[in-house]
Amino acid sequence: KQEDLEEKTMEKLTLVVAFLLLASLIQPLTAQSGCPGVRKETWPELLGVPARLARETIQKENPRLTNVGNVQNGSPVTQDFRCDRVRLFINILDIVVQVPRVG
Repeated sequence: KQEDLEEKTMEKLTLVVAFLLLASLIQPLTAQSGCPGVRKETWPELLGVPARLARETIQKENPRLTNVGNVQNGSPVTQDFRCDRVRLFINILDIVVQVPRVG
């Protein structure tokens, strides 16, 4: 009886793990931006890039993002969400130090 119980527990655990793996694969495929017309929300590839190049890249990829501005890292910012804005958090060398994201 103990072996049957352990086997059923392992079967359930296997199903849960399989479900979680499948869900993690499907979620990025179905995720859509909360902003109409915005296909990409983050640019991790721009981390460590000069701000000017990052701005040009973002605006080239999505012309709807008209408000792409520099913010000194650590500076206070408003918490409002805007679909046309990407903040480029930069250091004193004008290098992007946080992943740029829509908002």
